[in-house]
Amino acid sequence: MITNFFNLNTPAFWDIMARFAMNLFFLFLLLRVVYYKYTKKADYLFGFFLMGIVIFFIGAMLKIVAMEFQMAVGLFAIFTILNLRTISFDVKNMAYLFAIIAISAMNSLDLRGKFPLLGILLFNLIIIASAYILEALLAKKDKYKTHPIMYDDLEMLKPQNKKELIQNVSEITGLNIKKIRIRNVNYKSKVAVLDIYYDA
Repeated sequence: MITNFFNLNTPAFWDIMARFAMNLFFLFLLLRVVYYKYTKKADYLFGFFLMGIVIFFIGAMLKIVAMEFQMAVGLFAIFTILNLRTISFDVKNMAYLFAIIAISAMNSLDLRGKFPLLGILLFNLIIIASAYILEALLAKKDKYKTHPIMYDDLEMLKPQNKKELIQNVSEITGLNIKKIRIRNVNYKSKVAVLDIYYDA
């Protein structure tokens, strides 16, 4: 074991690295080309990329450590649930997260002689193309731009203060606010996270 410690000249290692390069390419297409273009949420890019990389290497090592695939899927699900307990995720980000898990897990599988590589490439492209088409269609239907903000006047969040809230947020942000959706309220810190919708 010690004599082979620095020996990376093995087919298994270079096969994993080749699939890792392919996985990075498809993650880049999904996250940087599609996700960031339509959401502009740079804060999530780090977490999404790192999660995709980690999931890939765990999946790639499953055959070597003889772990069952079902156990791996359960492990990914546990990590995801633990990660999302402290984050307010919307449906779109959740969908991207599962797409990242699917792409990374799929690319990590050693399917030589069992399934054509072209099929894996097509599956990756279908997932990414689906995300792009859906984003493009929804972007055309969405009349307003949206952005989350922190808001500390909880009294204004009452239903009867709806007009005053929109006017107040418009004055603070300098934007022509059309509607406001309450995403999350922390009564302990007396801070709310609002999604504001405004003219482009």
